[in-house]
Amino acid sequence: MNPFDENSSQPPDSAPGPEDRLPTSDSTAPAAEPLADHPSGPTVSSPFLLLPPERSYPEDLQISWSWPHFISLLFFGFVSLVLIQTSLAVHYLPAHHKFTPKQIETFLISKPQFAIGSMLIWYAAIFFFLYVTLSVLRGHVFWQCLGWRKIIQNNPDQPRNPLIYLFTGCGLSLFVAVLTSRLKPPENLPVEELFKFRNTAMLFMAMAVLVAPLVEETLFRGYLYPLFARSFGVTPGIVLTGVLFGFMHGAQLGWTWSLVAILSFVGIVFTFVRARTGSVFASYLMHLGYNSLIAVAAIASTHGFTKMPTAH
Repeated sequence: MNPFDENSSQPPDSAPGPEDRLPTSDSTAPAAEPLADHPSGPTVSSPFLLLPPERSYPEDLQISWSWPHFISLLFFGFVSLVLIQTSLAVHYLPAHHKFTPKQIETFLISKPQFAIGSMLIWYAAIFFFLYVTLSVLRGHVFWQCLGWRKIIQNNPDQPRNPLIYLFTGCGLSLFVAVLTSRLKPPENLPVEELFKFRNTAMLFMAMAVLVAPLVEETLFRGYLYPLFARSFGVTPGIVLTGVLFGFMHGAQLGWTWSLVAILSFVGIVFTFVRARTGSVFASYLMHLGYNSLIAVAAIASTHGFTKMPTAH
């Protein structure tokens, strides 16, 4: 047994005896039928049960992790991010040179090895933690247990062609671009600092297309959504996962709440698709289409990041 085992879903060692059930008013009454919402539930001689029947979940919500595992992941993620960024900052900052905090930030952003490399190393560390705790210690198939499976056709109106989800993500990106332009977001957002340096901007766009959809969909739609859906219900789980997705990007957007709300909406749409199809692959394709159109638009509007704002 390891510290992340989920014991609440395991059946008891022995069935409850007569003393474990509430008494009935008529001991000669015939046994009741099994509960309608739990066909395999126990037959009892009373409409009341001391212990409620075990809930059943669809295949895409069958997970082995629980809240203690999630808290451990948060702790590991925070500590590893601090250690990685501190180590890279010490390595790349010139020795015997005094910088102001603003100068340190600008210098490190200008270094793709730090700005992009630190995130890639951190993503790898998170995946390593999940692989060890879910696959090595529990013997699960890594990708499958995190929701990467074929798109399930729950109804005839649900598409299964992967290209449909990819192009739907592109359409969502266009919708968000039009909506954002009407809101007139503030200038000099923190994320825009990355685009003042061509090498950093190019690597950031590559990561946004090739890495971010894979990592974020695995963590949010593959790991978090099933945990939230089992704990609070499917609809609250969809909303909570989407809102956390928006808040994760809050620092990049300077905590401009209108933009955070838009990204939360995008996260809710991604999670709804994940819940509807039962597959992280579907939401990944939407995320890939969404980020790809943003990257193409950014590269085209800056002529390959050759016409960039002046760095300070």
